[in-house]
Amino acid sequence: MTHNEISGQVVDAALEVHRALGPGLLENIYQHTLAYELVQRGLHVETEVALPVIYKNITFDLGYRLDLVIEDLVIVEFKSVEKLEPVHAKQLQTYLKLADKRLGLLINFNVPLLKEGIKRIVNQL
Repeated sequence: MTHNEISGQVVDAALEVHRALGPGLLENIYQHTLAYELVQRGLHVETEVALPVIYKNITFDLGYRLDLVIEDLVIVEFKSVEKLEPVHAKQLQTYLKLADKRLGLLINFNVPLLKEGIKRIVNQL
C-alpha cells in the first residue's frame, strides 16, 4: 500500500471510531480502538513503538513512544485536547524525522466533527 492509501484507511477508520464513541475520552481509548479497526482491515499496526533519540551517533532511549505505526510507513499521533496547538504538529514532525518516516497523521478526537481534528504532516526527508 502507498502512504496515501494507508492514510485514507486511517482517516476512514478514525471517523468510524469517532462516530461510535464521540469526543471527550482519553487518548489511549482512541488509540486502541483505532488500532483494532485497522487490524480488522488487514493492516499491520504497531502500538507504543519506542523512538530513541540519536545524537552524534549515540542512541538515547528516553521513553518516547509513537502512538501507532501503520505498515511501517505512517505514524499516527493521538490527542484529546480542546484544540490542536502548533507544538503538536512540530512534535509529530520531529517524530517523523527521528523515525525516518515520510507521513504522519495528527488526530484530535476531542472535536464535534473529526475532520476538524485531523492534520496531515509530511516529512520531506
